[in-house]
Amino acid sequence: MNTPVPARVSLAEVTPPIALGPLDGRYRGAVASLVDHLSEAALNRERLHVEVEWLITLCNGADGVPGPVVPGAPRLTDDEVAYLRAIPASFGAEEIAELKAIERETVHDVKAVEYFVKRRIAAAPERLGATSLPAASELVHFACTSEDVNNLSYALMVAGAVRDVWLPAASALTEQVAGLAREHKAVPMLSRTHGQPATPTTLGKELAVLAHRLRRQVERVRGAEFLGKINGATGTYGAHVVAVPGVDWPAVSRAFVEGLGLVWNPLTTQIESHDWQAEVYADVARFNRILHNLCTDVWTYISLGFFTQIPVAGATGSSTMPHKVNPIRFENAEANLEMSCALLDTLSATLVTSRLQRDLTDSTTQRNIGPAFGHGLLAIDNVARGLKALAANAELMAKDLDENWEVLGEPVQSAMRAASVAGVPGMDNPYERLKELTRGRRVDAARMREFVAGLGLPDDVAARLAELTPAAYTGLAEQLVDEYLA
Repeated sequence: MNTPVPARVSLAEVTPPIALGPLDGRYRGAVASLVDHLSEAALNRERLHVEVEWLITLCNGADGVPGPVVPGAPRLTDDEVAYLRAIPASFGAEEIAELKAIERETVHDVKAVEYFVKRRIAAAPERLGATSLPAASELVHFACTSEDVNNLSYALMVAGAVRDVWLPAASALTEQVAGLAREHKAVPMLSRTHGQPATPTTLGKELAVLAHRLRRQVERVRGAEFLGKINGATGTYGAHVVAVPGVDWPAVSRAFVEGLGLVWNPLTTQIESHDWQAEVYADVARFNRILHNLCTDVWTYISLGFFTQIPVAGATGSSTMPHKVNPIRFENAEANLEMSCALLDTLSATLVTSRLQRDLTDSTTQRNIGPAFGHGLLAIDNVARGLKALAANAELMAKDLDENWEVLGEPVQSAMRAASVAGVPGMDNPYERLKELTRGRRVDAARMREFVAGLGLPDDVAARLAELTPAAYTGLAEQLVDEYLA
């Protein structure tokens, strides 16, 4: 007899709605700050902002552009300007729902924004009493194509996300790595090149390399340009000059775009070319890849025992092996950095190409800017948490160094070369002689010192090498951290 399978609850109909992806579900707490900048609601808020500021410019002018720009447009009072600017500022849950309802009718997102603004203008007399705002209603979206509004909105969104969210998080993490580098600048550690024992360094110096690399990318992103345009359906100001001839429309466009805090792009098709976006995303992706390198290195140091992880009270490392403290923060970060880079690379490659004067591939692509930054921000959060839970095991690193005296073959043969150039006899074939002594075999302290003593080096050189140990053979590592992570 078959037991009937009960019907499952439809998770798609559960309220409140269940997130489809992890960024809006499991990990929302780490990335919620991006919602203010890169969500659909944030896009519509910036669209409202652009529409309102364009209307104000057409009526009142802008820096270096006297108003009204359009003859007959009313000169707006301070109260009227404040009323208009309150439209995007007060854009919340009710307004989001209202705009969605309008869009269901228009089946066009930017047109819905235009109608939303016009509704507010029509309602202005109820709030302001006598007002000239209704007379300016037809200047909403004047001479604009949707892309005039969209390109500026995305530029403002990305600029805000980078400056207010990504840069503070990336900078803080970079300085956290730099702090660890300074803390451990004098802790000697055996290097591993190709996975094999190599010239000693310090733990701090190796972390400093990563901090220095991350800092450089942070500064590149900090200096990014965010471009915008407002020049009509094919970038010719065609509608502008027919409707209102005699106005220096490029000057108006430049003043408006720069007034938004963006860099003016004077020459475009219907779309702003998005090259600046590709540049920003490439730099952020490069930061991600360097951070990924940090994750794999730290993971390896943990596996070697050079770093120990401080257990979190109550946490479980493995469902079956209770002794384990897994480096989950760094593994989680690796995966999220790879997801972020995949999206950023796609954005960079897709956005710089548009068929002739316009196609809509960029519209869908740009809606994934949020997840691209979200996965990266989540990774930064994980790495920061992971680094806080690390402790350096200097004792184990010292033991590792003491078991690998063969790494002193490099300084010994280098000293022999220098002595040979200075005219000391018996210094022939230094590399080959050290290779014969050390390659593929372990050499202890006694054997290395015996070899050095028999070379016939000048007394001062022989004494210097006799005192040298793997732990002391770290060159200028400590000084490099001090000088270049100041």
